[in-house]
Amino acid sequence: MKRFFLLILSIWKQQLKLYVYAALIGAVIGMLVLAPSNDFIEMQTLSEGKISALGYILTQSKALFQGDISIQRDYLLFYAEIGALLGLMSFAIYGFIHRRLHRIELLKHELDKDLLSIIEQGEGPWLEFKSSLRWDIEQSRVNRTLESVVLKTLAGFMNSARGGTLLIGVSDDGAILGLQQDFQSLKKPNQDGFEQALMTAVSSNLGADLCRHLHILFHVRDGKQVCRVIVSPAHRPVFLSQGKTPKFFLRTGGSTRDLNVQEALDFVQSRWKQKAIPIDSG
Repeated sequence: MKRFFLLILSIWKQQLKLYVYAALIGAVIGMLVLAPSNDFIEMQTLSEGKISALGYILTQSKALFQGDISIQRDYLLFYAEIGALLGLMSFAIYGFIHRRLHRIELLKHELDKDLLSIIEQGEGPWLEFKSSLRWDIEQSRVNRTLESVVLKTLAGFMNSARGGTLLIGVSDDGAILGLQQDFQSLKKPNQDGFEQALMTAVSSNLGADLCRHLHILFHVRDGKQVCRVIVSPAHRPVFLSQGKTPKFFLRTGGSTRDLNVQEALDFVQSRWKQKAIPIDSG
C-alpha cells in the first residue's frame, strides 16, 4: 500500500511540474513582452515620433537580460504574475480542447466500422471479446464477479496509449451469443438498463470521472444484440481494487495483465508524458 501511495505522489508531482513550467513560461512572457508593450504604448501616446514596437521590445528584453531592470519600473513583478496566470490558463484550456478533439476523432474512426468486420479481426492488443457482463453461461446464473473481468479489460484499455474496443455478447472464438440473458438479470431488461449497469460498475470501481472515456453502441445481428464499448485512453492512471489491493492493469498483446509496483511506476511516468494515439482495433 505504501508503494501505491508513492506511485500516486509521483503522478501528482509530474502534473505539478507541468503547471509550474507553464507558469514560468508565462511569467517570462509577462516580463519580456507584456511589460515592454505597456511601456511602448505609453511612449507612443506621449511621443509624436514613430517607434518600432518589435525593436522596442527587443531592446527592453536585452536590457533585462543584462541586469538593467530600472527601465521596467515597479510593475515588472505585476506583469510577471499576470503572465504566469495567463500561462496556467492557456495550459488548462489547451489540455481541455486537445482531449475533446481527440475523443471526436476517435469516435469518427470507430463509427465507420461494422460489427462483422471487427469480429473477423479477432482478439488482439486493441480488441477483446466477452461473452457477458454478469451472466455465467456455464453455471446458468448471475455471477457478479464476471463484472470485475470486464472492468479489468476496460482499465487495461484506458491505461494504454491507444485505448481499445470491447465487444460484450461475443465468445472468444467470435461467435455472437447476444445479451438476452444479461438483459433478463437487470431491473430494466433492455439496452438502457445494460448501459446503466455497466456505467454504474465503472463509476463505483474505477471512478466516475472515467465514464466519459467510454462510448457505448449496440449492434443487432440475427436477432442477437451485442454491446460495443469504445474505450478512449484515460487522462489519468486507472486502478482497480481487488480485495483491498489497488492494481494497475495494462493491455499487452491479446491479454490484460496487472503490473507490479515498479513496472506500474515506470509505465505511468512515460505514458502520461505521451500524446494519446487514436485506437485502431485492426
